[in-house]
Amino acid sequence: MSFYLARRAVLKLLENPSVYQTAKDELYELDDASFRFLKSCVDEGGCTSKDSAFVDYCLEEGLLTKEKVSVYRPLLTQSPEPSLRYLELQITDECNLKCKHCYISKSKRTELSPGQVRSVLTEFEKLQGLRVLITGGEPLLHKRFDEINEMLPDFFIRKVLFTNGVLLQKDRLKSLKADEIQISVDGLEPAHDSIRGAGTFRRSLESARLALDAGFDVSISTMVHRRNLHDFDGMESLFKNMGIKEWTVDIPCTSGRFRDHVELHVSPEEGGKYLGYGYGSGLHSASEGYGCGLHLMAVMASGKVAKCTFYEDRAVGRIEEGLLATWKKVQPVVLKNLSCDCEYLEVCRGGCRYRAELLDGTRGKDLYRCTLYGILETDRAKT
Repeated sequence: MSFYLARRAVLKLLENPSVYQTAKDELYELDDASFRFLKSCVDEGGCTSKDSAFVDYCLEEGLLTKEKVSVYRPLLTQSPEPSLRYLELQITDECNLKCKHCYISKSKRTELSPGQVRSVLTEFEKLQGLRVLITGGEPLLHKRFDEINEMLPDFFIRKVLFTNGVLLQKDRLKSLKADEIQISVDGLEPAHDSIRGAGTFRRSLESARLALDAGFDVSISTMVHRRNLHDFDGMESLFKNMGIKEWTVDIPCTSGRFRDHVELHVSPEEGGKYLGYGYGSGLHSASEGYGCGLHLMAVMASGKVAKCTFYEDRAVGRIEEGLLATWKKVQPVVLKNLSCDCEYLEVCRGGCRYRAELLDGTRGKDLYRCTLYGILETDRAKT
């Protein structure tokens, strides 16, 4: 019997040869023999193997299929090191809400053209990229979103649409080409509406339910603030019962509009423990010895490129230079260079470095993460 590489599986030449299942968002590292075998399964003639255990595993994981597959496959080229696996792509800074904790102070009415988006995604795929987070502002407000949406199936990467959910109605879902929809929910109804606007909680939750019903993977992003501190157990129960794939919890950095709303701020001692909520794999992986974001870069609606969207004011270049050229300018965070020295360092990865810089200096600690692991209390008790 012949086997074929599944339609949603793609080989990637990262630091180690791998196969990525875009539908499941799973990356599998391979030895050379396994990589050669799966590469042979791309051909129209398919492949055969006497290793029934490995084949059965690949069938179970959705990497192989018994049905002949004829589909475009991107070229295999060796990735840079470290590899650029995750891309934040801010296609517009326009938004229909004025959230009190937003890192953007005011829209500059900038957006990437569809041609720029295609160019960025083409190079990202060539660099062996895995997942793009399409964001804003509110990405659905891009004046030519339909053109961007229609090009998404051309790329063998996982496409995640990050939205506030207010504009995500049935008609939009029918035509949407994303693999996953991530929606911001910042508390139960009173807390969420208090920072995002009246009625937004119900509209966002309805959009999440509609997206689930339409067959999309749905994830939720939540920011910790003064008004939602008693909501986390309720949110966890709600999201799990709904079938939400992943829930990420973070604390907003004191930037943008959040600077003007000190009444929403929580101290590291108060807020750190809430970082223990959430479930799923998270967006940004790292390797031993390096901080979070080792494989991440951001492209802003202005055309600037930085290691993440918070660092737009310290951009490493512009998209006209190309992703590879700008990626080479991003300096990885080396854990041994930080002032952190606790036993949780390899788990914490130094936390959010932008937040750490605001709180404790360039080499300093993300004090919210320190609280989560009980380090902040220990350090202050010593003093």
